[in-house]
Amino acid sequence: MKTIKYSILALVALINLNSCSSDDDSTPEIINEEEVITTVEVVLTPTTGDAVTLKSIDLDGDGPNAPVLSVSGPLQVGMLYNGVVTLKNETVSPVKVINEEIEEEADEHQFFYRITGGLDATVTYTDSENDYLSNNSTNPVGLQFSLQANAASSGGLTITLIHEPAKDAAGVVNGDITNAAGETDVEQTFNLSIE
Repeated sequence: MKTIKYSILALVALINLNSCSSDDDSTPEIINEEEVITTVEVVLTPTTGDAVTLKSIDLDGDGPNAPVLSVSGPLQVGMLYNGVVTLKNETVSPVKVINEEIEEEADEHQFFYRITGGLDATVTYTDSENDYLSNNSTNPVGLQFSLQANAASSGGLTITLIHEPAKDAAGVVNGDITNAAGETDVEQTFNLSIE
């Protein structure tokens, strides 16, 4: 009788130990929260002359207010511009620049530049993951690019940042957003003119 009693107690203790075991042995899932992006600023620096700044500020995100857009001036016919994108979160103090996170996760991000509405310009990537990650990749990131302003014209330049794009999909490394998939982190269209 005592043997059965001890056996039952041992079985109950064993069940309790198993049911109370924690899952701390497993590696916790890392949650990579999406950054808040309120401001997109693009500085286009020509080989000669004044820089042109494109800026979008949207402090309420998906709220009712439209982004406030500004373009500091027209582009010059025939001019090559070096473009640099800066993303910010202006809802915090001090203002947070998001570029560092994009650089650290360069393999998971890519900017896309689309010309619309008759603007006669060409955009070319001038940076790649290799600049930041030392992984010998030639996949573009797009924080830096060149813009060739060709003939007098006007239209839009749409800038889109995609998180986790399918960089091996057709055309993506060349800036074609068609097969990029992923999620849009930010997208803004600027109306430009070339004079």
